[in-house]
Amino acid sequence: MIIDTHCHLDNIKYKDDLNDVLERSKKVGVHKFIIPAADPQDLAKAIELSENNENIYFAIGIHPYNIDDWNDDIFQFTNHKKCVGIGECGLDYFRLPENTNEKNRVIELQKDIFRRQIRIAKKLKKPLIIHIRDSSEDAKQILIEENAKEVGGVLHCFNADETLLELSNHNFYFGIGGVLTFKNAKKLVNILPRIPRDKLVVETDSPYLTPHPHRGKRNEPSYTKLVAEKMAEILSVSIQEISDLTFKNSTKLFHLDV
Repeated sequence: MIIDTHCHLDNIKYKDDLNDVLERSKKVGVHKFIIPAADPQDLAKAIELSENNENIYFAIGIHPYNIDDWNDDIFQFTNHKKCVGIGECGLDYFRLPENTNEKNRVIELQKDIFRRQIRIAKKLKKPLIIHIRDSSEDAKQILIEENAKEVGGVLHCFNADETLLELSNHNFYFGIGGVLTFKNAKKLVNILPRIPRDKLVVETDSPYLTPHPHRGKRNEPSYTKLVAEKMAEILSVSIQEISDLTFKNSTKLFHLDV
């Protein structure tokens, strides 16, 4: 069995055929799904899906692109029985403003909101789902300074930055998705064997980052099997071993019922 630890099933792109998407996933062995509610506007849909589907869970957080939408009220739902984490939260310096003052303002605000969410996670004893893009050093420093290892979490869509490998010693897991199957993913392919096996989990980031050979199309959780197959190939193990390993890691990280 496989768990898709990061799929945006609340996205409008699944509005017309979500049930079919879930059925296709189950047919290839994907049996649990975690929706990271990165946008407060989508949270209600994520909660609704979790309540209507036994094997769907959700997390609550503010994506670095949505920092201006920060609202303490959304965290009132963290006591929901299907809420398994805090996130998707983190730092993203890829699309910063060109104006220096505005750029610095956005960076500092991202850092502040990231720290707030780490503290919420620690208070609630829930793992973090972390988004890091072009910000590895700052993100790593904040996680260590805030003692985030108390709750741990997953580095969503691990960016293959060696500086982040040390976080495996701080109770952090590494989310591996469709990027691993890309022809230009040599860095991730080379670093994958250096990630501790007990810190690997599988994700799709659906509907984004669709793996080969479906690039250009909408991604969906059934494609985690393609990621798992590529992981098995690189690590020279069976697909069954990867499925068992990542299932065990995911259930431990998110405290899921088996």
